[in-house]
Amino acid sequence: MNLSVRAVAYIRNERSEALDDNWDDVVSTVELAADVPSEALWGLSDFSHVEIVFFADWAEDVPPAPWHRHPRGNQSWPDVGVFAQRNKDRPNRILLTTVELDEVHERSLRVRGLDGIDGTPVLDIKPVFHWSVPRGEVRAPRWSEELGENYF
Repeated sequence: MNLSVRAVAYIRNERSEALDDNWDDVVSTVELAADVPSEALWGLSDFSHVEIVFFADWAEDVPPAPWHRHPRGNQSWPDVGVFAQRNKDRPNRILLTTVELDEVHERSLRVRGLDGIDGTPVLDIKPVFHWSVPRGEVRAPRWSEELGENYF
């Protein structure tokens, strides 16, 4: 099955490469694509956070890369499958990040903590509702906590 998607916006920031850490202080502008009307952003300023779904056109497709690996190549962490990681090199290169929404302008958003590089196409923007975040305790292995210590 082939799917067709289009960019609704583009990420603008000072990052030109996908580094593994220190994304929390990155301020990005998410600019609407020319064919998306500004009305698409109406009401978004009432939210504190949004989810940005984006296409990592700068990342590698998983095939022929392995479907499992040690996260970040760290041999002290377990060899786990691609679906047990949040790595940028994924089967379809579709990434999702929840970010803090600083400002909404007529044709753009200013956000913090978006781990996409300059020029990355955005596939969707979604507000974060209280009921859309995980309910109950979030469980994760120790290695993932170590991996994320300096990510944001």
